[in-house]
Amino acid sequence: MRTRTRSLLSLATAALLAACGGTPSDADDPGSGTRTLRVEASITATPDVSNAQTSADFTTEFSIRIDKAGTPITSGTVTVTGNAGPIALTWSDPNGGRWRGSAPSYDQVYQLDVVAGADTVEGVVLAGPDVHVFTAPSPGTTVDATLPLDVAWASQDVATSTSIKTREIDPIGIDDTGSYQLAVGTLRSKPTEVEQEELRLTRSTRIEPAGAVAGSQLTVSIDNRIDLVVAPTGP
Repeated sequence: MRTRTRSLLSLATAALLAACGGTPSDADDPGSGTRTLRVEASITATPDVSNAQTSADFTTEFSIRIDKAGTPITSGTVTVTGNAGPIALTWSDPNGGRWRGSAPSYDQVYQLDVVAGADTVEGVVLAGPDVHVFTAPSPGTTVDATLPLDVAWASQDVATSTSIKTREIDPIGIDDTGSYQLAVGTLRSKPTEVEQEELRLTRSTRIEPAGAVAGSQLTVSIDNRIDLVVAPTGP
């Protein structure tokens, strides 16, 4: 009951701060615990549509690896709580030995609670970045792969880390300034045919749980994408 009460209070505080002109990150809390568990927790929101505009346009996945002195924790309770309420995660060995779950929408502020017998990591609250929306290029635009491509996005917060990727390249770490220029060679193209390309931008925040062993972390990320058409580059 203590953990559930803390969850509701923490998330209500984040909502109140936002309403009063503060930011959800003002409610970040490293929590507490026995400092016996290693926790690698990832909360990732991905868009259900191209250039998603609101939190309801996303699906959020929870993936958490927990061990004690190198031995995976496979029993107990692992709960992630957002504005919509608590979500109990389940152990999934075939998928890499993680506790997993999912939820519709993106609540931005989440709390993580882990109880494995006498071992605990509780009350870890982290606000992820707000929803970012691409302002350039426009979704479905035909672009020229032989020229640099200017990318722009709108958001309210500045993320801890940001990366951009296409089908042609792996993620590149960039600053969350609201704009970036993709160099020539970063878009997939063909000499005589159009090519379908996808541009993705991922923004993340992180916190180190105080009640876990050193090196543990909770990350909240939000990803958005647009589809592009790449013009033939010529012979």
